Amino acid sequence: MALLHRAEIRPGKLELLATWLPGRPWYPAPVDGEPARVASYRFDDPAGAVGIETMLVRVGAGPVYQVPLTYRDAPLAGADEWLVGTTRHSVLGPRWVYDACGDPVYAAALAAAIGTGVGQAEEYFEVNGVREVREPSMTVAVQGDVAVPAVGGVRQVTDGEPTRIVADTVDLVVARRLSGDGLFGKGAPADGSAGATLTGVWPGQPTPLPLARALPR
Repeated sequence: MALLHRAEIRPGKLELLATWLPGRPWYPAPVDGEPARVASYRFDDPAGAVGIETMLVRVGAGPVYQVPLTYRDAPLAGADEWLVGTTRHSVLGPRWVYDACGDPVYAAALAAAIGTGVGQAEEYFEVNGVREVREPSMTVAVQGDVAVPAVGGVRQVTDGEPTRIVADTVDLVVARRLSGDGLFGKGAPADGSAGATLTGVWPGQPTPLPLARALPR
């Protein structure tokens, strides 16, 4: 479960993305307009220390992009290249926001979500000791029944479309531009490797689109 806070965040997440996205190798430039949130989903960090949220955003009538983010209360050592920016949360204080593809906590959570089939975390607020569940803005599901080992460490990350995370026990492939074509659109990868795929639907997108894929070693 993901505990949310009714809080003020400055600068906001979309403000951070507005300056960060144009520098990504998988994001076209020049870009006119500000990114808007389309939907989002979350994973749990079993340790409860790192917030894990994947945002779907678009600029104007452009394509939808998937941006996994992690939120930390201190800098992640050796991850400066994955830093999106810093912000201040009115409840939690300073937060370091990272492109989650470079965060080992995200890799472990993604592999677990696909491997167990549980998908996204339930989101809720705690109000006067009473839990209020927030309706998800999108729904994710797992296609394929493949045993995905737990991730112990990340060896390499290649930022691109898609972004590839090479972990010690599994290869993870994360789509950036969401569409029904390319690597994800045909189901299995070109080399025929067995794997399982995380898919998502959201308002305006009733047909499941692939979001990420896990390929056990």
